[in-house]
Amino acid sequence: MNSFLTIAMPKGRIFEEAADLLRKADFRLPPEFDDSRKLILEIEEENLRFILAKPMDVVTYVEHGVADVGIAGKDVMLEEERDVYELLDLKISTCYLAVAGLPNTKISDITPKIASKYPNVASSYFREQGEQVEIIKLNGSIELAPLIGLAERIVDIVSTGQTLKENGLVEYAKIADVTSRLIANPVSYRIKEKRITEIVDRLAEIVNQ
Repeated sequence: MNSFLTIAMPKGRIFEEAADLLRKADFRLPPEFDDSRKLILEIEEENLRFILAKPMDVVTYVEHGVADVGIAGKDVMLEEERDVYELLDLKISTCYLAVAGLPNTKISDITPKIASKYPNVASSYFREQGEQVEIIKLNGSIELAPLIGLAERIVDIVSTGQTLKENGLVEYAKIADVTSRLIANPVSYRIKEKRITEIVDRLAEIVNQ
């Protein structure tokens, strides 16, 4: 069992793109890998164990060493600020963090309210702008906040901008570009450096084509 290298993978769109990337790098993932409802999958011929997790939890699993490496969005890494090594930009799941709100509106001079599922990113951004704000943490449907008067601005991930448009919101500022990154637990990287470096090299060859 100890010969397995454990990889934490986020469920959803990133998982699909990451699995495709692994296959292009000649990792032998079986077809049922994509459709399984299991949370732990072992690929014996590759000596790989995969933990399927919520995107926000991947960095936690890697930091605590229950996963040797993981695939995490840069947005999660900026928000969580975990003690992990960032090894490779996989250049998948491209999007960006932005400030948005109702069109033609100014934020209040007195402690405006900002809704986001990225409270640390939002707080840091507005602090850098010299603005003191109140952060309201939400876990979903962030676009709803300005529409019901809960917040004057939101900080959220933008992919195509279609969700903002459909809800009558506009983008006011871009905070940071986001792609998925290959990350590693510092201790695992020292102990299993050869194996992890092999994975990095194989993926990098595909990513940089």
